[in-house]
Amino acid sequence: MSAMAGSLGRRKIGLALSSGVARGWAHIGAIRALARLGIPSDIVAGSSAGAFVGACYLAGQLDELEKWTLSLTKRQIFRYVDLHFGRGSLLSGKRILEELRQLMGARRIEDLQNTFVAVATDLTTGHEVWLQHGGLVQAVRASIGLPGLLPPVQLGDRELADGALTDPLPVAPCRALGADLVIAINLNTDVIGKMRRAASSPRTSIGFDPSVLGIEQANGEGNAGGFIERERRQPSLFSVMSASLGIMQDRLTRSRLAGDPPDVHITPRVGHIGLLEFERAREAIGEGEEAVNLKRRELNDLLGALGGDLRS
Repeated sequence: MSAMAGSLGRRKIGLALSSGVARGWAHIGAIRALARLGIPSDIVAGSSAGAFVGACYLAGQLDELEKWTLSLTKRQIFRYVDLHFGRGSLLSGKRILEELRQLMGARRIEDLQNTFVAVATDLTTGHEVWLQHGGLVQAVRASIGLPGLLPPVQLGDRELADGALTDPLPVAPCRALGADLVIAINLNTDVIGKMRRAASSPRTSIGFDPSVLGIEQANGEGNAGGFIERERRQPSLFSVMSASLGIMQDRLTRSRLAGDPPDVHITPRVGHIGLLEFERAREAIGEGEEAVNLKRRELNDLLGALGGDLRS
């Protein structure tokens, strides 16, 4: 815990990190900006991409994560595409799991310096699950298990999938775990309507470039191109999936926030970044930093209520 956190006595600040797939890299910039302002994160709750970045942050691996994200190119991203078509998913997820292990090692959640919870979804009951104990890698892998793309993770008698299905912006876990004030980083505020723009774009809205696979644009008949490229002006399969996920996350987040709003709501403008455009990390990180800086007055009021001030 930082010196600033100690000066704030027993009052704790929670940081809720939303889902967002490739847009999740914006959390790196937001966390950096909050740290520069002297704002501690005593409790971190993450859903999906938010769990990934939040875990690396508390594990002291944020520098390594940022370096890795900035090195990604479209062709490097394709190395993680291990087609599987089993257990209800396109990918096996083994290569992604290997990367998680490289970043987080054998750390356990309970051994982290600050409180952490990764949100996942129980596919049998439909309930959200707060992962607060056990292996950090396994918890993050469960939280990022986007249905259709990655297979669910079995923990005990549960089949766990993406936390965004039940709680895309986990403010409630922060409060339940003792946060007096909560800062939320929400990456799902400007995604509605992106599919219409994608329909007139030469690439899909999720950012998948079929040329990486050597697939030319096709009319959707007789080859794989029809799954990832649209037929003339019709949306592709993946752009429909992308838009559907965006709508679901936006509506669910709005519903959850109506009942339990954060004390400071930060909204990086990352809707223009495709869900799988992981190579646009520098842009996403910059948007995260800018969004925090735009909230300096609110953040100053937050610390003022706790007896502190922002660093210059």
